Amino acid sequence: MSELYDLAILGAGPAGISAAIYAARARLNTLWIERKFAQGGQIVDTYEVDNYPGLPGINGMDLGEKMAAHAEKLGLTPLRENVVSVEDEDGIKVIRTKKNEYRARAVILAFGAAHRTLGIPGEEALSGMGVSYCATCDGAFFRDRTVAVIGGGNVAAEDAILLSRTCKKVYVIHRRDQMRADQILQEKLFACENVEMIWDTVPVSIEGEEMVSGIKLQNKKTGEEKVLSLDGVFIAVGIVPNTELFGDLVKLDESGYIVAGEDCVTSTPGIFAAGDIRTKQLRQVITAAADGANAVISAEKIL
Repeated sequence: MSELYDLAILGAGPAGISAAIYAARARLNTLWIERKFAQGGQIVDTYEVDNYPGLPGINGMDLGEKMAAHAEKLGLTPLRENVVSVEDEDGIKVIRTKKNEYRARAVILAFGAAHRTLGIPGEEALSGMGVSYCATCDGAFFRDRTVAVIGGGNVAAEDAILLSRTCKKVYVIHRRDQMRADQILQEKLFACENVEMIWDTVPVSIEGEEMVSGIKLQNKKTGEEKVLSLDGVFIAVGIVPNTELFGDLVKLDESGYIVAGEDCVTSTPGIFAAGDIRTKQLRQVITAAADGANAVISAEKIL
C-alpha cells in the first residue's frame, strides 16, 4: 500500500506555497503537487505587484520565485504532476494523477482560478494569434501596434497601462460607464495619452483570418455596431475557479467556488480550500497567502 501522508497540498500559487511553508514548519509529512513548472499561480503573469506588504512594485514572477524559494529552504518542493481526481475513501483522501496514486489524511485544495473567456466568435480560433489573456506574457509582441483591452477591473487597468508603454494605441472597452478598478490604477490609466476609453460597449466578435484584424463592438445604449481595426485583443474580464474536479467532493456556490470560510474548512471533513478557489470577499495575493496558513492550522486540528 502507498505511503499515507499527513497532508496533501494541491497547487503552488500563493495559497499553496504559504501552506507548504506552514506545513514544513509544523513538521507534517506533506505531499505537494503542482502541474505547472513555474510556481506562483496567476501572479507570474502580473508585471507589477504593488500591494503586497514590504515588497512594493515587485515583478510577479520574482514574487513567485521568492515565495517558492522560501518553501524550498524549508525542504518542500512540489512534484510536477497533473491531478485527475480527488476522492474521500472512508476518511482517507486519495489523489490520483496521470502517473501515480497518493493517500493523505487531509488535503488542501489550492488550484486557484483561470482566466474567464468572452465566448464570442473568433476568440478561440484566434487565441495565440492576436487574442491573449496575459499582457505581461504577450505584450512585447505588439510593440508600436494597436490593441484593445476588454474589461474594467484591476487586471484590465494594469494591462492597459503596461501596453501603453510600448503600443502605439490602446483602447479599453468596458460594458459600463465607469471602471471598477482601484482609484489609483484609474488615475494612472487616464493619464496615459495613448489610451482611449470606449464605454458602454461589448465585444460581439473578434475578426481576422490567420491573425486578429479587428473587433466588432456594440454600444449597449444605442445598439450601434462598428468594427475597430486592431492588431491584438487582450481579454481581462475576470476569473473562474478551477473546481471542475471537485463538484462531487465538496459543496460549491452558484459561481463554482468552493464554500469555505476564513478557516478554509469545506463541507467534507479533512478537505480544506485555500486561495482564489474558495468563496471570499477579496481575491489577492495577500488573502491567498493568509488562506494557506489558515488551512494548515485547520488541518492540524484534525490530524
